Amino acid sequence: MAPSSSSPASPRGAAVSVGAAWGNAPYPVLVVDRDGGVVDVNDAGRSLLPHVSSGDWLHETVPAWLAEAHRRITDGMTRPNTGRRSGPIGDRTFDAHPTATEEGDIVWWLIDDTDRRLAEQALLTEQERTGVLAEVSSALLSSLNVSRCMEVTARMAADHLADAAVVIAPPRGRRYPLTQVHSGGPVTQVSLAIDPSEVPGLAEALKGFPPVPTRWINPDDIPEWAVPPGFVGPVGSVIITPLPGHGVPAGALILLRSSTERAFTEGEEVFARLFAARAGAALSAARMYAEQATITSTLMRELLPPTLTRVQGVEYAGSYRASRDTERVGGDFYDVHPGSDSSQETLVVLGDVAGKGLDAAVLTGKIRNTLHALLPLAGDHQRVLNLLNSALLTSHHTRFATLVLASVRRRAGRVSLRVTCAGHPPPLIVRRDGTVEAAQSRGTLVGAMPTVTASTADAVLAPGETCFLYTDGITEARGGPLGDELFGERRLRQVLSECAGLPAEAVVERVQMLAVQWLGGGRHDDMATLAVSAPKSGALQMVNGRVRGNESTTWRGRKG
Repeated sequence: MAPSSSSPASPRGAAVSVGAAWGNAPYPVLVVDRDGGVVDVNDAGRSLLPHVSSGDWLHETVPAWLAEAHRRITDGMTRPNTGRRSGPIGDRTFDAHPTATEEGDIVWWLIDDTDRRLAEQALLTEQERTGVLAEVSSALLSSLNVSRCMEVTARMAADHLADAAVVIAPPRGRRYPLTQVHSGGPVTQVSLAIDPSEVPGLAEALKGFPPVPTRWINPDDIPEWAVPPGFVGPVGSVIITPLPGHGVPAGALILLRSSTERAFTEGEEVFARLFAARAGAALSAARMYAEQATITSTLMRELLPPTLTRVQGVEYAGSYRASRDTERVGGDFYDVHPGSDSSQETLVVLGDVAGKGLDAAVLTGKIRNTLHALLPLAGDHQRVLNLLNSALLTSHHTRFATLVLASVRRRAGRVSLRVTCAGHPPPLIVRRDGTVEAAQSRGTLVGAMPTVTASTADAVLAPGETCFLYTDGITEARGGPLGDELFGERRLRQVLSECAGLPAEAVVERVQMLAVQWLGGGRHDDMATLAVSAPKSGALQMVNGRVRGNESTTWRGRKG
């Protein structure tokens, strides 16, 4: 700052000494006149600014920020008591506080503020890192998809920790899933046959051990596959850290900075490990969920009722509804086991295990597997039931079951059945004229008594007729206008009568739909239905408002 035209040729400070108020102050003090001349400096000021002496021009001897602060006061832009400024002097930071003297000079008190600023900066950095970790946890834990977790980990690492990131998952065979991204670029996910030993410390990180320190990693040793596509410039510094999982490593994380950026500090390396710990926990949880979901799906396929269709000229259809909408399996079940050829009987099974939910479904699976093993004996229903009964009595389960066994065979356009009930409601046979008959079979529970006593009934289905098997979840469905009336067998018979002549699938859908409507939103037991129909040959025709086939039998429509 040059002196004004009205200023003296040199500062007047030579004749003035620092007052007692600030002369012995522990802080550096400069007294400057309004023309910018240094009037005096105390001992602390001389130690801080050894080149400043009385009689010097302020703008020639102090940092520019302090000279500018003084000029703004003398020009009237700020008042002395409000003109506080901050800036560096050497490697320290100072707050400069101005006060005015009676003579019109400005006294500048210089207070070292370095440590406070460093503490504030450290606190701000920790707050930012805590926020990043919270954001990482929230983003990662919002998904249990492994691929999505790897993508989020790589993206957030590139955005907050480095210029680029590579997430390496545990190998699948000889190939490693890699997720690569550079800041601002797209995420790339590939599976490569790589050699982890090509990257110093990576093999250890993939095994869950701390890798070599970052300062020992030569960026020139990084192979091409470890650098995300689109990464600009040579690699300047590298961090490699394990992704710790739940008992087993979840992979490893590689962080890259270009040569134009500063190298990773020790604090950043520690923060990267904290980040990796959060990411590893989320990836491990997602991987465990995926494995459990696969196991559950595999087991569920065995527990769910099969999809039914036409077998050896006979139509089959089934429907199942668990007692709770959140569950897919329960205590009701059905199976159809075709014979080896058309001359052999097909075994149809429908049952109801006491209880609901997964516990009942486990016993259901055991019964179905046991019956499958007893298929060679399926011609003797009584023997099959007693062998199954013995198996249940010797198991750790204390539940019992009711069953219907039906052996089905088609002969000359008609379907012959042998039906045996063990503590279960007898099947209902729907004739072509709408008559509904109950199969004349009765029996005792399975898994409750030392032996099972049951009778077998024979039935023949003409084309267009159906044998309907069901569990008590249908007849005991409680609902209706007042919400407390059972659907009941009488209403079920009426619905079946209206379904005379319909295909098996239509009969099942109709009964299930009306039973659910009857329930409204109320509770209910498991509901299983299965229909066995003798197909009506020929195309369906509409004659006088009624559905007919090529045969003379009339198929009734729905009654009013």
